[in-house]
Amino acid sequence: QVQVVESGGGSVQPGGSLRLSCVVSGVTFGNYAMGWFRQAPGKKREWVAAINGDAGTTYYVDSVKGRFTISRDNVKNTAYLQMTRLQPEDTAVYYCAKSRRASGRDYNLRLEAQYDYWGQGTEVTVSS
Repeated sequence: QVQVVESGGGSVQPGGSLRLSCVVSGVTFGNYAMGWFRQAPGKKREWVAAINGDAGTTYYVDSVKGRFTISRDNVKNTAYLQMTRLQPEDTAVYYCAKSRRASGRDYNLRLEAQYDYWGQGTEVTVSS
């Protein structure tokens, strides 16, 4: 049984940082790309970042480039999203998802249909 479990959310002030973690079990983790998505209150879920299975290539939505870093540790079966210079517009529930494929490009890894297992979400609030 595949499980995806996020952690690390919380409340921070603008300009602060958080690191989200995502532990995946039940599959050979390194065989799959991973993605992070977020859903702000009243908005549709949007793709944030993705990383290929070999951790060699990463992709980001424009709004987080230079502030967020996606990474993974294939020994620990864990994906990470390091978020810096957080702004109120980053407030959302953040979801980690396992891709159906080992690798891809941003034009396909940004699509929810490319992912088959999702975590329950972890809430991030950025407010002064």
